[in-house]
Amino acid sequence: MAPAKFRAIIFDIGRVLIRVDISRAMDGLASGLSLTPQEVWSAIQNDPHWLDWQEGRISPRDWHLHLTKRLGASLTFEQFSEVWNRALDPVPIHSEVFLESLSKNYRLALLSNTDPIHMFHEEARFPFFRFFPIRIYSYQVGTSKPDPIIYHKTLQACAVRAEEAVYIDDIAEYAAAAARLGMTGIVFQSPEQLRSEFRGLGIQIG
Repeated sequence: MAPAKFRAIIFDIGRVLIRVDISRAMDGLASGLSLTPQEVWSAIQNDPHWLDWQEGRISPRDWHLHLTKRLGASLTFEQFSEVWNRALDPVPIHSEVFLESLSKNYRLALLSNTDPIHMFHEEARFPFFRFFPIRIYSYQVGTSKPDPIIYHKTLQACAVRAEEAVYIDDIAEYAAAAARLGMTGIVFQSPEQLRSEFRGLGIQIG
């Protein structure tokens, strides 16, 4: 049996479970444009509808139309989706053995600021998602990290108190936001570091 202290382990996705290289997608979006890949990414991050996209207030097809029009690109929706997903590395960061072992003793959950194009691709491509029955995505719940609301929704879905949950994120601000609510926050650096942190917390890792 797992130690009584922790009952749920909540993971971010990008750069924690899946490697992300934004430049690969931006190279594709910038192809044929007068903008550099860096300028394209800056334009996307600063787009007035970026948060709407992350929080589900704009559909994938409307996002495609909005962004290609703004950038002057001529990609079809299918081409845009393929390019958008190039940011996601096909080789997961952790072994399935590791995640399966955790799933036998703890409730595993996902908590991610993400979008439907990425998640449709990720859930279809990566078998490890089957170990995460609880999945809280910003675009589905209408809010994003570090807003406390999305953490509370995750705890509710896990049916645990904050002190019974561990949250792992590559962004220190987001891990700190979880810690302020009473969770144990871990800033992810590497699989080896995470295993060491888990051992220090008494989490069974197989």
